[in-house]
Amino acid sequence: MAIALTLQEFLDWEKVNYSIVKHPFTLSSLSTAEAAHIPADHLAKTVVLVDDYGFVMVIVPANQHVDLPRLRNIYNRNFMLANEDEIEELFYDCEQGAIPALGEAYGFEMLVDDTLMRENDNIYVEGGDHRALIRLNGQDFKHLMAHANHGHFCH
Repeated sequence: MAIALTLQEFLDWEKVNYSIVKHPFTLSSLSTAEAAHIPADHLAKTVVLVDDYGFVMVIVPANQHVDLPRLRNIYNRNFMLANEDEIEELFYDCEQGAIPALGEAYGFEMLVDDTLMRENDNIYVEGGDHRALIRLNGQDFKHLMAHANHGHFCH
């Protein structure tokens, strides 16, 4: 599988320069960072949450975990982890567990951890399968996160 079609169309629409980084098959973000020889804190991991208002994508570095109680407190919302069936339906053109950290491409609200908003570093996002990442420069990643809420969402 190449990168997800929805993702490719979104990046082309946004006129963002990107490159594809191929790596051996992996099933976790940390394994992906290791296999692709990139720092884990430069790989944007997606966690999909749900509440009464809908789905939200939380984007944090691969070496961090979403602080769910903190998010609930900050936004006064009853976030829960979305289940695998919901995620598979929402991201129909992606392999399970390889969700691109670009929620706008799929029409989702995004919350992005500030630690990923470094202009001088490359940021990597899943390409929609377990064998390819998208490399973006920091400025382009910030541009793609312009409509996301920012803060410290991980521990």
